[in-house]
Amino acid sequence: MARRAKVSIATVSRVINNLSTVAPENRAKVEEAIAHLKFIPNISAQRLASGHNNSIGLVMPGYPGMFHSFYAIEIIRGIGHACETLNLDLVFHITNGFNPINYNAVGGIIFADIIENRRQVEEAVSLGIPCMIINNQADELEVDYIAVDNRLGGEIAADYLYSLGHRKIATVTGNLNTQSGALRFEGFKNYLDNKKCVCPETFIFKGDYSRRSAHMAIEQFLALGKDRPTSIFAASDEMASEMIGVIMENGLKVPDDISVIGFDDGPSCLFGTVGLTTVKQPLFEMAEKAVRLLHNVIQHKDQTRQRLTLPPQLVIRESCGSFRK
Repeated sequence: MARRAKVSIATVSRVINNLSTVAPENRAKVEEAIAHLKFIPNISAQRLASGHNNSIGLVMPGYPGMFHSFYAIEIIRGIGHACETLNLDLVFHITNGFNPINYNAVGGIIFADIIENRRQVEEAVSLGIPCMIINNQADELEVDYIAVDNRLGGEIAADYLYSLGHRKIATVTGNLNTQSGALRFEGFKNYLDNKKCVCPETFIFKGDYSRRSAHMAIEQFLALGKDRPTSIFAASDEMASEMIGVIMENGLKVPDDISVIGFDDGPSCLFGTVGLTTVKQPLFEMAEKAVRLLHNVIQHKDQTRQRLTLPPQLVIRESCGSFRK
């Protein structure tokens, strides 16, 4: 290429790397040679030579139906949008907690939650790789994170049902082995305890975010007859939607007989039989901000510890109503 353009190899390199220190006539010669020879730069070699890696890794714990999950889609969409805006490449890695990660392929890693893959996070941190955890307040690790305040979300749900006059308030939790599930339940229960509003064990069903667990929960609640709850907090919209369907199949009305509130604010909130009142978590914003924060660390623009918690918001629709005696 240098021979065809009749310039030095150094000049060709400067043109390929888009440096400004090239005379216009020489740049034109090199660009003509590139077009003629159909040259495609080796991106990996460029990154090795420059010492910079323009790729972001996304490590997400795998689970059944994840690509039908509103949570997973929003995380991927937010990260993808930020990468496109910043001209970053995205390397997507679905993990079971044990499969190895190619740390050499990325300049930094975003871990979408920590579920049975803490060892991978600790390994990346020990290697000095810039890391960002999303959806988990990992205070015990020397790592940056950005998360939703799930405890506050549980409090918001309990507060809204309590404000409507409900005192027989039940809940279907998320997976309590996950931080989000545990904190949502903690916030919900603490709020009711502070209000001296008793939540008996029969009103607490330990679910796992699945429709199956929600179905089992609502059958248990309805079997209580006249002692059944008048309102229910579901730790996800999927579970809330499933319960609304079962309630109506049993000849009851939402919210006239039982009020239901969810968590997420996914599309199912709008297209169900009843518009679902829910607690919205800013998933897209969280994912997008994670990329920008990590990019600043990679570029050595910001070396301060980044630990952010974003507040969820109540979204009121038709599935909750005032308590009726």
